[in-house]
Formats: sequence, structure tokens, C-alpha cells
Amino acid sequence: MQRVTPDRPWPLHGVAAIRRLEQRAAAALPPHTLMQRAGLAVARLALAVAPHARTVWVACGPGNNGGDGFEAALHLKQWGKEPVVTWLGNEAKAPADARASLQRARAAGVPVAADAPAHWDLAIDALLGIGSTRAPEGALLAQVRALRGGPVLAVDLPSGLDADTGHATAAVQATHTLSLLALKPGLFTAQGRDAAGAVWFDDLHVPAQDESPIALLSAPPAASVRAHASHKGSYGDVAVIGGAPGMAGAVLLAARAALHHGAGRVFAGFLDPAAPAMDPLQPDLMVRAWDSLDLKGMAVACGCGGGAAVREALPRAMNAGALVLDADALNAVAADAQLQALLAARGRRGAPTVLTPHPLEAARLLGTGTAQVQANRLAAARELAQRFGSTVVLKGSGSVIAAADGSVRINPTGNARLAIAGTGDVLAGMVAARLASGEDAFTAASGAAYLHGLAADRWPQEIPLTAAGLAIS
Repeated sequence: MQRVTPDRPWPLHGVAAIRRLEQRAAAALPPHTLMQRAGLAVARLALAVAPHARTVWVACGPGNNGGDGFEAALHLKQWGKEPVVTWLGNEAKAPADARASLQRARAAGVPVAADAPAHWDLAIDALLGIGSTRAPEGALLAQVRALRGGPVLAVDLPSGLDADTGHATAAVQATHTLSLLALKPGLFTAQGRDAAGAVWFDDLHVPAQDESPIALLSAPPAASVRAHASHKGSYGDVAVIGGAPGMAGAVLLAARAALHHGAGRVFAGFLDPAAPAMDPLQPDLMVRAWDSLDLKGMAVACGCGGGAAVREALPRAMNAGALVLDADALNAVAADAQLQALLAARGRRGAPTVLTPHPLEAARLLGTGTAQVQANRLAAARELAQRFGSTVVLKGSGSVIAAADGSVRINPTGNARLAIAGTGDVLAGMVAARLASGEDAFTAASGAAYLHGLAADRWPQEIPLTAAGLAIS
């Protein structure tokens, strides 16, 4: 059993692959083995996360997830705890393995009660597993809502959460989740991070090497070591184009971030002719008229605070050596078939391109609604990447990074302190800096998203996080 930490590229498997793993293991092992292994793992983690708990409410659902709960309750009883099981199933209709585990728990003296105990020190959510496809309702919904107010350990995934997408209309809010057999992408994006709490993993001694993951958790980017015999030209030029009237700050945030993220030279190309001629807080930024820059040899971040004026700059920006499209540039593309054609053509010729939409911008590009994007963030990011031949960073809780070849990563870093104006501009500048250094688009986007979130995770709690501070961190 391992705690899932953002230190490696953890593979994430979809429900279909996990079902195949279950079927192969069930065929190769003695009957009931997997459920017994799962229950023992849950009980061990329960002791680890709540060693002093006495009364443990084990909320069991009608399927095999409930069977895992029965097995966990059996072990906790044997170890001197006081488990109380509630069960929403029917013994005549229960799966054979779950029914056998119920009988084992009863034989061990585990009480099966109609209602949850009035007081509990730890709750185990064994209501729903990966087989659930409908939102909880009725008595099940009531138990989902009751599983709060103390430490909650979810078995496999929080009940009500979609394992593949992280979408939920009502889900248990666990403090810990033990993912079994394989890690599920839904634990790390959309509602998943709020619902799952700390994620743990146990493969139950069933290796998953025969199944390809549908995504990876991003790992820390490789550390770059600068050669002593190098110069500013070795690390590339970045141009930031945006800053319509009243929005010059967006360009400065992106440009400062690019500079502090290692770009050799950074140019600020304001769309507002009345913009300042220099940045007094960062005088090493070079301010130029945007249309005077030779973009073909640069990594360009376009759209930061661009307003409607960015439409004029986009045809030239499409010829940049490497390109990051953010914010108003994405909105302009979504509204203009000609710009969409230019972007798709850029993708066909393999020019490095990264799109960094938030869910509403992604919805505009796809011609759908924000709710549809959020319902399946991996699918939305993958569709955008393939449509435009670009790498896509779909921002949000568990940002999804998708490449045109179908590769997908979920970023494990970051927190809600990033939910302020300007942090997206900072990310665009960071991606542009990594592109300027020669990284491919998928690597640059993944690395920038990881470090952007990590900076927020390491930000001192007593100091307010601002985009200006993040840009130079």
C-alpha cells in the first residue's frame, strides 16, 4: 500500500481496464480472494489513519463494494474495534462474494444495524464502487450526506464519484480514499480532489502491466542544468502579445513569469498604443510594438488581456515558432472560422502549439456548454487537442493536459488559492518560456502546469497569494 504523492508519473486506468483486471484475477485466484485482500487492506489503512478510533461505522452498499466493507469490519472486530455495519442491500440479490463476506462478518460478531451509530470515530464508505453509473438517491443519498463530520475512509473511490471523469452530482466527501487494483483518473480531476481527500493505492498483488493507462499523473519536470558556456540566446526569446486598453497588467504578469522561468529574452508587445514604454519593476523586459516583432523565431504567448483587439494580431501570431494561446485569443478563435482553420493548419504542419483554456473557453471552442466540458474533462481536452493538432491545458481542479496524439496527463499540484485573476497569465508565460528553451509542447505544458501548482502549494499560508507574486516565485 502506498500514499499517492506527486513525485512520479502514476498510471491511471479506466473502468473498462479495471474490469478486465478483476476478471483475470478472479479466474486465476481461489474464490473470494480479491474481496478478502481488499477488506484487509481497508482495515489496515483504517487503523493507520485513525489508530485511536473505537466506534467505526461501515456503510455498505448492495454490491461488491459493500462486500469489501464487510471484510474490513470483520478484521476491525478481530482487532478490538467496535464496527457497526449498515447495509442497503438484499441478501437474496447480493453478489455471491458480497453475501459470503456478510456471513463471515456476522459469524465474527459484527453487528448489522438499521441505522448509523449516533456517534462514530471513523466512517468507512463502502456504498458504491466503479460499477455505479447513476447519481445516489433515496436511502443511498441520505447515507452519502450522512458520511461527514469526521474522518471518512472511502473504499476504492468516494461513493457518487465517476471513476473515469471525476464528475459527481452528490458524492461522499472523504478524508482518505484507498484506490484498489488501479488508480482512477476521476480521483484527481473535476470533483475528485475535493471528494477523495488523501489518496492511497493498493494493487492487491494484481499487476496491471497488461493494461495501458488512459492517463498519467504528471511527474515533476526534469531539472535543467545550464551549461557554463551559454548565453541569453541559448534559452530562447519569448514575446507576449496582449494588453488591450485597461489590461496591460496581464502582459506584464505573463512576461515576468517567462523571464523568471528561464527565458533568455522577453518582449512585451502591448495592443494598447498608450501602454507604458517599460516595466519599472522588471526593467529587463523589452517593450516593443507587437507588429514590429519577428515572431517566427520566438515562442509567443498571445491573448493575455487582449480583449477584442487581439483578433488583429492572431494571423501573424499563427506564424510564430512556438505559440501559446490563452484567454481572449481563444475566444477570438472560437468565434472565427478563418482563425480556426489557421490554427488547424498550424497543427497539421507540427508547429509547437499550446492552448490553455478554462472550462468556459474550452466550451466555446467546442461549441458546447461548460457543464458538458466539466462532465468529462479528459474527453473535452482530448477532443480539442485532436481538432486543432495542439497540446491543450484544460485548467481547473486537476488540470488536464492532452496532446494531439491522444496522450493525457492530469496535473496533481495546485490548490484553490490559484482561483484569482492573473494566475492564468502567469501560466501562459511559463509555458512560453519552456517552449523557447526547446521543449516539445506536451512536455512544456505539463512541466509548467506542475511548477505553477507547486508554487501555490508551497506558498506561505500567512501570506496572500497574488498573481504578481506567483510570476516571480
